[in-house]
Amino acid sequence: METARAFARIVTNRLFMLLFPPVCAECQSLVCEPGSLCAACWSKVRFIEKPYCPVLGIPFSHDLGAEILSAEAIADPPPFRRARSVAVHEGAISTMVHRLKYSDRTDLGPWMARWMARAGSELLAECDVIVAVPLHARRFWLRRFNQSAELAHHLSWISGKPFEPGALKRVKPTRQQVGLGAAERAVNVRGAFKVPDNQDIRVRGRRVLLIDDVYTTGATVKAATRALLRGGASGVDVLTFARVLSKELSV
Repeated sequence: METARAFARIVTNRLFMLLFPPVCAECQSLVCEPGSLCAACWSKVRFIEKPYCPVLGIPFSHDLGAEILSAEAIADPPPFRRARSVAVHEGAISTMVHRLKYSDRTDLGPWMARWMARAGSELLAECDVIVAVPLHARRFWLRRFNQSAELAHHLSWISGKPFEPGALKRVKPTRQQVGLGAAERAVNVRGAFKVPDNQDIRVRGRRVLLIDDVYTTGATVKAATRALLRGGASGVDVLTFARVLSKELSV
C-alpha cells in the first residue's frame, strides 16, 4: 500500500511539473526545480560571506581580523549576540522576499531556508529553539500567513531544532516599517512584542535563534530580542534571508 502511494505521489508530482514547469524566481525562465534561480540570476546575487562584522554580519571590503567590529556595532551594540543573513536585499533576493511575503509563493520557502541554514550554520548548531518574528493577529488575518514563520518551519525541519511559534507574540499593532527611517522604525516597534506568561517555559534558560525575512535597520529584531530576554531566554541570535545595506554601513 505504501509503495503504491509513493508511486502515486511521484506520478502526480511529475505530471504537475509537466503542466506547470518551474521557472526562475526572478526572470521566469525555465529551471530544474521550483523556487530556484537560473544561472544568470544566480550569478548576480551578492551573497554575504566573510569577512564581516562578527556581531552584525555587515560585510567588510577587506579582512580586518576576526574580532574587528563594525562602526555600527561599536556605536550601538545590539541586544542580540550575532546576526547573519544570506545575501544583500536587491535583485533576485528582493524579488524572492516580496513574492513569498505578498504573493503566496510558499514554494520559495524551502529554498530560502536552505540558504539560510548555510549562512547561519553556526547559529543553528548552537541554538536550543527557533522562534520567528510574529505578525500582529490583525495583520496575520489579512495576510493569511507569516513569512518569517514559514522560513522558521523549514529551518526547524532542516536542523532538527524545535520551532516554537507561540513563544513570542506581537501585542501592539504597528505601522508597516516600509518607508520609515531608523528612528521611526525603533519607535514603531517599541513594546510591540511579549513572551506570553504561559509560554515562557519555551524560552526560559534557552538559546533562541530568531528568524525574520529581512534585516533593514534591525529595529524589529532588536525589539523582539529584548522581549525574549525579558521572557528568560539566555541569549538570542538573529538569522534573516536578506540584509539591506547602505554605503554608510559597510567598511
